[in-house]
Amino acid sequence: MEWSSDHLRMLDQCLLPQREVWLELRTWEEVRDAIRDMAVRGAPAIGVAAAYGMALAAMSGAPSSFAGDGSCPENEEGIGGAALSGAYNGLAASRPTAVNLVWALDRIMALPSLTFDAILAEAQAIEREDLAMNHKIGELGSALVPVAAQILTICNTGSLATAGHGTALGIIRTAHQQGKVKHVWSCETRPRQQGLRLTAWELLQDGIPFHSIADSVAASLMRAGSVDLVVAGADRIAANGDTANKIGTYMLAVLAQHHGVPFVIAAPTTTIDASIPDGSHIPIEERAGIELTEAEGIAIAPTGTPVYNPGFDVTPGDLISAIVTETGVHRPPYSFR
Repeated sequence: MEWSSDHLRMLDQCLLPQREVWLELRTWEEVRDAIRDMAVRGAPAIGVAAAYGMALAAMSGAPSSFAGDGSCPENEEGIGGAALSGAYNGLAASRPTAVNLVWALDRIMALPSLTFDAILAEAQAIEREDLAMNHKIGELGSALVPVAAQILTICNTGSLATAGHGTALGIIRTAHQQGKVKHVWSCETRPRQQGLRLTAWELLQDGIPFHSIADSVAASLMRAGSVDLVVAGADRIAANGDTANKIGTYMLAVLAQHHGVPFVIAAPTTTIDASIPDGSHIPIEERAGIELTEAEGIAIAPTGTPVYNPGFDVTPGDLISAIVTETGVHRPPYSFR
């Protein structure tokens, strides 16, 4: 995504890889809808988008300044404060699991003066900082990658999910640049297929050798000794290291432990929620059943099929070999308080 004069330009990830379409978002409501509908996804990218959404709210309805205590007082005309508080609440509710979303919104509201210029500058700073954190995660995490590694990953954790380079895919990118990656196994990631549509697209662009696989192939690959390392991202990490990530990640962690394969989580510190003690306190978003019962708008299930479609699952910290952030490689037992 990129800020362009008076609006936010965003690559619509729902249409990739078949079509490359850039959205022009001019209101915070349009940013909210883009987050909710997954035109933008990935915890870090969601946080960046939400920050820009606040800039749009300030541009459209905010007065010249606000008290930066998060209270959003209204000005004499009765506008502005309501515009920012409404934007905050609407954006915060768009994806409940990704903690980066509320973190970015809170960082905006903590500014000493909530002018449009100040909010825009802070949103741009959040984007720059995330890119720098991703490169550091790649640098630190690549030390965990053995030579001639066969790496398995799930969902999309690359440039599309962040401000650039990526988290788990950032580790793979850096390790590939170092000549350490033999092959990548990219889980398709049911039901939205972010791995098949987005990670495959990024790996092809970077020339990294890979195969896309159905999620259920992971077990037989590990049993065959064809996986040396599993690397995944995160949407929220509890104080004890329990980690919420795309549904199917917990399954991979259990399989990895059974087969003696290291299982690594990669995420910036903004994804850590030290206010919750463990994963039982992480809200898990339930997505619409149509994501499972339809494919590209075509019904593939009997009409009336009931669906349970959680977007995330929680991997216990004791199944995670290491959590890589921009501050270092953390090992169990985890304590992020």
